[in-house]
Amino acid sequence: MVLTANVPTAQGSRYLQQLCKHWGHKFETEFDAEKGVIAFPMGPIRLTAGADMLAVTIEPKEDADVERFKQVVAEHLDRFAFREAPLRFDWR
Repeated sequence: MVLTANVPTAQGSRYLQQLCKHWGHKFETEFDAEKGVIAFPMGPIRLTAGADMLAVTIEPKEDADVERFKQVVAEHLDRFAFREAPLRFDWR
């Protein structure tokens, strides 16, 4: 299963880098200004920044609590986006 949310924001690159740096202390991460990957325990998180959105893709492992996975990612991004939080996640 792969779920993606296109989150409307002009700060996608900033939030992508903040999230990768934040979780980089605990998990393996790889990122630049446009894209990032976090080796999260519930499954990988892939981020791609556009001019007016941040694409967030999660790939939950079979035993992962998918709703909790979505919630953890959204809560962390909302913390970095406190000026425009809550961000809108349209998981598909």
